[in-house]
Amino acid sequence: MLTLRMLLGEIRHRKLNFLSALVAVVTAVALFVGVYTTSEASRRETVRLMRNMGFNLLILPSDTDMANFWSEDFAREEMPEEYVYRMSRAQGLSIQHLVARLQKKVEWRGRKLLLTGILPELQMHYLPAKSAMSPSIQPGTVYLGYEIWRAEKLSVGDTIELGERSFRVAKCLEEKGTKDDIRIFGHLHDVQEVLGLSGRINEIEALGCLCGADSLATIRQQLAAALPQTQVTEFHSLAVMRAETRKMMDQYAALIIPVVVLVAIIWVGLVALGNVRERRVEIGTLRALGVQSGPIAALFLGKAVIVGLSGGVLGFALGTWLALHFGPRIFPLTAKSITAMPALLAWSAGGAIALSVIASYLPTVQALVQDPAEVLREE
Repeated sequence: MLTLRMLLGEIRHRKLNFLSALVAVVTAVALFVGVYTTSEASRRETVRLMRNMGFNLLILPSDTDMANFWSEDFAREEMPEEYVYRMSRAQGLSIQHLVARLQKKVEWRGRKLLLTGILPELQMHYLPAKSAMSPSIQPGTVYLGYEIWRAEKLSVGDTIELGERSFRVAKCLEEKGTKDDIRIFGHLHDVQEVLGLSGRINEIEALGCLCGADSLATIRQQLAAALPQTQVTEFHSLAVMRAETRKMMDQYAALIIPVVVLVAIIWVGLVALGNVRERRVEIGTLRALGVQSGPIAALFLGKAVIVGLSGGVLGFALGTWLALHFGPRIFPLTAKSITAMPALLAWSAGGAIALSVIASYLPTVQALVQDPAEVLREE
């Protein structure tokens, strides 16, 4: 009880010293709780943004002439539409978001353009359903590339003729600065009918789930076993960008918390050291009167425990509020995954106490080893 009264008296007498240490602990804990609470949203947001960059794999017929493919931006060779359904049912493929396409060069209204049929996206049957990456074009409708609708002065709701069929313009696409500006997109089965290629496709777009230098080789091995009549190529720059961005975000989160904790330890340690120096005469007097090291250590370390416990609780509350208040604004796509985590309260309090005690240890040792006679003689 005497030690507790001394502790409370010390805190009342040196409020600024106590508040300075408390602010350091609250800051460290709040940042840790805020980052940890939003970490899942951050990871999902990064994955979503990287996913929105587009597909990074292209599955083509095994006999595709790649020189012609890269020069024309589509494969002349074809394969059965059934392949995409077989892929979605296959086991052990490290891919997802399958989109079968058929595209050919055609002449329409005196213009050469690309007619592209897209099948609504298929998910791997053993994976949970995810939001689609590509548009789902309804049968009987088309999307027009920027250069096409601008040159022909077409708008949404107009009707155009392709072959012997009429189609309603469902969307006029924005300028992209790619070959998509000279494409007409339609439902795969409609385009197959227009081109007289029922049940045929010439590429399957997909999103690879692996990262690393050997990811493409691994996917090729998997695909060779599941569908040997195909080959796969990767948009390397896109895959590298995805991997590097995810790595950067992981490293950022892994770096910022230790740095803040280290700064907080140094901060609390300096505050404790200043407290020891301010109380040199008081400590020397107590030692000269025969007070043992235990009560003096309890005075300093007990204060550290109070600072840590208070800072842990307040830091948890502040960090949770910051995460819930600002998290949805920072990560709007995955805001629903940001929720309070009560289990972190115990970790916050325990970690803050440990941080405060560690920071106060060396100043406490210094207080215990100083010679009371020398301190009093100096004064």
